Parts: sequence; C-alpha cells; structure tokens
Amino acid sequence: MSDKLQPPLDATTRYCAVYGHPIKHSASPAMQNAGIANLGLNWRYLAFDVHPEHLRFAIAGAKAMKYVGLNLTVPHKLLALEMVDVLDDSAKTWGAVNTIRFETRNKSGEWVSLAQVSPDEVNDIRAHGFNTDADAITRSLGEDLGINLRGASVLLLGAGGAGRAAALKLASEGVANLFLLNRTEEKATQVAVEINTRFPGVRIHVTVHSPNKAAETIRALRTHNPAINIFEGYPNLPVDLVLNATSLGLKPEDALPVDANWLKTRRPRFVYDMIYRPAETPLLQLAKSIGCKTANGIGMLLYQGAKALELWSGRTAPIQTMREALEKNVYGK
Repeated sequence: MSDKLQPPLDATTRYCAVYGHPIKHSASPAMQNAGIANLGLNWRYLAFDVHPEHLRFAIAGAKAMKYVGLNLTVPHKLLALEMVDVLDDSAKTWGAVNTIRFETRNKSGEWVSLAQVSPDEVNDIRAHGFNTDADAITRSLGEDLGINLRGASVLLLGAGGAGRAAALKLASEGVANLFLLNRTEEKATQVAVEINTRFPGVRIHVTVHSPNKAAETIRALRTHNPAINIFEGYPNLPVDLVLNATSLGLKPEDALPVDANWLKTRRPRFVYDMIYRPAETPLLQLAKSIGCKTANGIGMLLYQGAKALELWSGRTAPIQTMREALEKNVYGK
C-alpha cells in the first residue's frame, strides 16, 4: 500500500467532493484521497450531505469555488441530468450523471478540466456530466462473481439513477431476460420502454404491485410495446442474478429489497448488492446462507471512482492504492 501523504493544506489546495443524502456511510473520501496522494496532487476530496432540494445550489457553489469536480450518489444521479451545462455521451447513453468535471477554456479556446490550468487562468466555467457507473458495474460483476451476462436472466431491484444505468448496461451486454422491480412503477416502465426501443433482443418484464392503480399504464404499455411483459409479484422463470440497486440495506432497520421466501425458493446463482457499507447487508447474509455466490458494491465504487479521478486529473488512476484504502476503510484491514 502506498504511504504517500498529501501535502499540507494551503491557499493553493484544490477540491473535489461527493454529494449524497445520506452521505455519512461513504468510503469515497478515503479512496479518492489515497489516489490523489499517490498522484502527488495538492487536492482534497470531501463529502457533503446535500438534500435533493439544494442540489442545484450545491453544484453551483462548487462551480463558483472552482472545484475540480464532483461525484454524485443517491439520490442525485437522475436530478443532475438537468443541472449540468453539457452531457457526455456516457451520461446520455446510460441516463444518469454520477460524475461532474468542471471545465474552463484554455488559451486555445478549448474546454479543459480546471486541473489543467491555474486558478488564476480560470474564466468561464461549465459543468460537464459523465456516467462512470455503468462500466464499473459490469466490470465488478465479472471480476467479483465471474458471471457471463450474455444470455443471463437478471432481477434488477431499483430503477433510480444507478439502477437505470445498470439496466441499460445489462441490456447492452446481451442479457436474455431483465426483470425490473421498483417501488415506483412509472420509473420501471420508463426504463422498460427505453430498453425495448434500444435493445429489442432483450425480453423485458416489469412487476406491478397494484394492477388496478397501474391499469392505464399497463394498457398503454401492452398496446405500444407488446414485447414488454407485465406481471405481479416475482419472476416464475429461473433467475441467474439478483442485483440490488436500491438503498434498502444502508440502515439496520431497512426491510429486505426482495421477498425472502422467493429468494430461498428460487435460489439464484448470484446475488450482488451495490451497497458496500455494511459490507454484508441482510440481503447478502441471506443469499450466502442459502448457497448463492455474493458480492457487495465495493468493486463498483472502486472502478467508478477511479474513472472519475482520471476524468478530473487527466492521469491514470492508481487502482491498487485506491483499492487498498477502500478495503481498509470498509473492512478495517
């Protein structure tokens, strides 16, 4: 592990941060500050609890204070789509923003990261939104679970920012069946329609909790998108992977994001929880006890964070240093 220390804070120190609500569980500062120290940058990475109602003001504040960049976590990834000045293709493709790079024009008039110019040379600033989650989730699934996604059947829990990006990325990887379960049925159906349009080879299944309440939406879906299957409850078909993209499991009192009896009966081969703190959520504990291969979201956090650092600094992220700092922070080792 790298023992490099960050230089002392001074008037030239530059900043980046993660915004979330809640945020106290975040391991991003430990990981990013280790990476920043390894690169020898006079930067600091901070964490702020930002209520969704204040997100626009918080982004504007970081922009005004010439922050190098931001990461965004729950529940900000969809909201930020409308709050940045320009969207990278990754954010457009996967439908969420989890990384912002603040940019200014260099002497040639090109937009570059604020890290590439001195603060005195910064004039106009724009917020450039990226998505580094999508590639991170599939890389983590491959490394941590060894799953081949092509042809697999996946139950995805949650269709928010991270869930939406995961759904679209899974579809692009060629999963055969994608079952979408979300607290708000409208979000799940929106993602289903987009996948059906962009990846027609994937069979989409959307679960509904209250068929009478959702009757109009269901009728519209069946009329215009007959390839989308609407069902109640949980899948009857075999499922290879259950992927939790909800925040259920962050708090000790949280309910399971999936029905326990269904999980015990169906016993999918793989269960992945995007939550990494606690390191083993109740979902992963249950899945492990019935013989499923499990993994938490620490790999996803590592790879999305490393890509963000590269976007801000223009340099290759020190993956191993960041991994060791992350594992020490989460696992205490």
